[in-house]
Amino acid sequence: MDIILKYFDDFTEEQIGQFRQLEALYTAWNEQINVISRKDIEKLYEKHVLHSLAIAVMCNFDDGTEVVDIGTGGGFPGIPLAIFFPKVKFMLVDSIGKKIKVVEEVAEAIGLKNVTTLHGRVEEIKGRTFDYAVSRAVAPLGDLWKWISPLLRIGQKSEELPNGLICLKGGNLDEEIKASGLKKITQAWTLNSIFPEPSFDEKFVIYVPKLN
Repeated sequence: MDIILKYFDDFTEEQIGQFRQLEALYTAWNEQINVISRKDIEKLYEKHVLHSLAIAVMCNFDDGTEVVDIGTGGGFPGIPLAIFFPKVKFMLVDSIGKKIKVVEEVAEAIGLKNVTTLHGRVEEIKGRTFDYAVSRAVAPLGDLWKWISPLLRIGQKSEELPNGLICLKGGNLDEEIKASGLKKITQAWTLNSIFPEPSFDEKFVIYVPKLN
């Protein structure tokens, strides 16, 4: 938890309490369902919570914004972002039911009122649109964009970035971005320029705007 407070100092007591509860909750759930790798659970706050919050640094969502988390797994980046932005609406989507159960139980345990869940695939969503999509290492950029682009509204619900896709990825992404056909409009930021921690070397925040 200290590493979160190293970079953020304007949380309410309720938010700090919610972040503090995550360690015990995810440790307990991970013993039943492997939602976080065993070697990473001891570095939950750095490798999962802080990692997720890089999106909050790059894009300060306006109150009332609607965000979908594609392939949320155990709730990342969606759960940390929902704590950070209590007046933003998050839908966390995953095709694996047991992972969605963990998300629901964690959200309920810490009192998150701004999270809904969907057991399924994001491309199966009908009758809903969103301002932004977020994701963490789920699929190639081209696939993510194909799935989510039809569900994104044109507009701008933050001062920093127009509506679009914001995802967390690692490694050499040149070929992936080129293959996506989105190279001309894609922006990338190194994660260790946001949080200078060794574990964030070769990790990135990738952004694609919804233009039409």
